[in-house]
Amino acid sequence: MTMRNSLLTVLGSVMLLGAALPAQSETVLRIGLGADPDMLDPHLARTYYGRFIFASLCDRLVDVDDHLKVVPGLAKDWTWSEDGKTLTMNLREGVTFHDGEKFDAAAAKYNLDRALTLKGSLRKSEISSIESVEVKSPTQIAIHLKTPDAALLMQLTDRAGAMMAPQAAEKPDFAAHPVCSGPYKFDSRVSQDRIVLSRFDNYWNKEAYHFDKLIYLPIPDASVRLANLRAGDLDLTEGVAASDVKTVEADSKLALAKVTGLGYQGITFNINNGKVSKNDPFQDARVREAFSQAIDRDALNQVVFEGLYTPANQAFSPVSPYHVKVPVPPRDVEKAKALLKAAGVTTPLNVNLLVPNNPTSQQVGQVLQAMVAEAGFNLNLQMTEFATLLDRQQSGDYQLSFSGWSGRPDPDGSIYGFINSKGNLNDGRYSNAQVDEWLAQARLSNDPAVRQPLYNNVVKQLQTDMPIAYLYFEPRIFGLNKNVQGFKPYPDGIVRLAGLSLAK
Repeated sequence: MTMRNSLLTVLGSVMLLGAALPAQSETVLRIGLGADPDMLDPHLARTYYGRFIFASLCDRLVDVDDHLKVVPGLAKDWTWSEDGKTLTMNLREGVTFHDGEKFDAAAAKYNLDRALTLKGSLRKSEISSIESVEVKSPTQIAIHLKTPDAALLMQLTDRAGAMMAPQAAEKPDFAAHPVCSGPYKFDSRVSQDRIVLSRFDNYWNKEAYHFDKLIYLPIPDASVRLANLRAGDLDLTEGVAASDVKTVEADSKLALAKVTGLGYQGITFNINNGKVSKNDPFQDARVREAFSQAIDRDALNQVVFEGLYTPANQAFSPVSPYHVKVPVPPRDVEKAKALLKAAGVTTPLNVNLLVPNNPTSQQVGQVLQAMVAEAGFNLNLQMTEFATLLDRQQSGDYQLSFSGWSGRPDPDGSIYGFINSKGNLNDGRYSNAQVDEWLAQARLSNDPAVRQPLYNNVVKQLQTDMPIAYLYFEPRIFGLNKNVQGFKPYPDGIVRLAGLSLAK
């Protein structure tokens, strides 16, 4: 694209945003998103960007604070039975859905049952430990579990715990006209253009929300989002590119907010998945460890991300209370060479790495290519569409793959599926019976003092088993106009609007 065409694209987008300005009497917040969300049904939705909409549209039973601690939502408080198999929740009184239907224990049971039984529900596996939901009184439910599940409460802070109006949720077009009980109600949607929410005047905590209208604008190109922010056509945008951070900081009208996120990026090794892995050197843990030892994670962060990312050696971000204090190993080329020699590998060793087909991932791949070459790896980058990469990774049609995870507040959600020998995201088919046992035990207790040592064991074991070479944790970087006051970035990257206002 020429500079002129690029400029026209930016200007066209700016003009488009300005074409539908609301009345000046309304207080409006315009939020830029990196992509258009999928369907607005919490049980069927799967995109990260949909979670931004649900945060304002649908209250959950519980929520998280900026330190990832579970806090009350539509459930005022809760208790666990001694055996960890019953979760009893006391619900707020006087709450109504956007259509006037009453929120009560029967409505809460309806939503959890729907999440478990609705055809196509993506929440089934998240709350699969639930045996049944019992209405104890109009304001109390008891959730009975098949087995203790320490991750359940955290799952209920997200889409699995979102409460929809039962009568509306029965309609076949619910996703096009969602009805929940959050501070904002659905107004309108134009695909690939905007989603508009309006203030819900009967919200139980309406004093904490200060906008009459929210307009979410999907703009995939980070540079175009930034241009709209600088022009005043966005008030807030997520996903500021690392290369644009200095531009935001140098603009007197803008402010930058960032926090270390929960998500990581890493290299998944194909240990035992399909034909490609047969007789492959990476079946030997020493070869995997050698590859990891050849990487300078600090230098990678400086070269590609201008020092804004955090080097990683585990699945748990530093903002997680379960982050294990094991130092990220410095690059050691001589140790890498020694490990390869001990494994009987003749160098140079030809290696294929799947890489998502975008500029940032390609740059990471090229830096890795140069680094591991010094240890004896001849790294070939196979650039591919991300959806294709995931398909190939799942089917075992790969040797190494550069991919990651957006992270979850509960540690189980960031590691079990990838590392447990029966995990449905374990695309390398790593298997260690002792690690499986530690992960299973960590699920059975709600006590951090019990879970932490088990996760410590897992993380330390993975330093040598190396099924995934974790590279870095991704920050959540936001740009905002300085007249936006009270904004606080959360590690899960979701914009929460309580207490947020525009300076007059």
